[in-house]
Amino acid sequence: MINVLVNGCNGNMGKEIVKHIDNIDNFTIICGIDRIDTGDNDFPVYTNIDNIKETPNLIIDFSVPRASINMLNYAKDKKIPMVIATTGFSSEDLNYIKESSNYIPIFMSSNMSLEINIMKLLVSKLSTLLSDCDIEIIETHHRNKIDAPSGTALMLANSIKSSLNEDINYTYNRANSKSKRSSNEIGIHSVRGGTEIGKHSVLFLGDNENFEITHTVSSRSVFAKGAIRAAEFIINKPNGLYSMEDLVKLD
Repeated sequence: MINVLVNGCNGNMGKEIVKHIDNIDNFTIICGIDRIDTGDNDFPVYTNIDNIKETPNLIIDFSVPRASINMLNYAKDKKIPMVIATTGFSSEDLNYIKESSNYIPIFMSSNMSLEINIMKLLVSKLSTLLSDCDIEIIETHHRNKIDAPSGTALMLANSIKSSLNEDINYTYNRANSKSKRSSNEIGIHSVRGGTEIGKHSVLFLGDNENFEITHTVSSRSVFAKGAIRAAEFIINKPNGLYSMEDLVKLD
């Protein structure tokens, strides 16, 4: 039995994780962490990491950067593998997560959907095949999403940038620009509104023809299933930093 601690258990994704784990025989949630205990869960919920009494052997984290880093410190101290699905980290945070993977197994992805990570591989390849095209990324999320651009949009852009092996700049806002688009940039545009869970489009804009690839999520269960799959993957892995690419390669 895999005893799980869910960080951010009362958030939208935390609730989704709880719902899915309830239907899996080899997983059980022994406790959670969140800002408040709503009393809706049948496991203890702590507002302070120092008060945790249970002994988890896996942590799934869907929270915010500060809470995620705090939980990472706990995971390192207790030698517990951790799945990180939080987004919006600073470069310093990302460096710390990478450094921490020397001490515990960490599975990290900006998006726990298997299909979006297949899209990541596809756009990486397409960027070399369509190297004469201008590339733009449009991401749409619900009105309550905090970070912009989304971690997934940046993940896609970084994949394209590394495939092109060129000095690529990201352009986030053209409102103050009074010059033509350069050939070595990727435009990244964020749309916020409504209840859209997540939509990402990568546009390859050429002379007289365009190519577009889009991924849309209609249920958060996609991310919960991906996180649980990541948890199953990492539980017996040696220390190191793992990602959804490792799962994609295995399929």
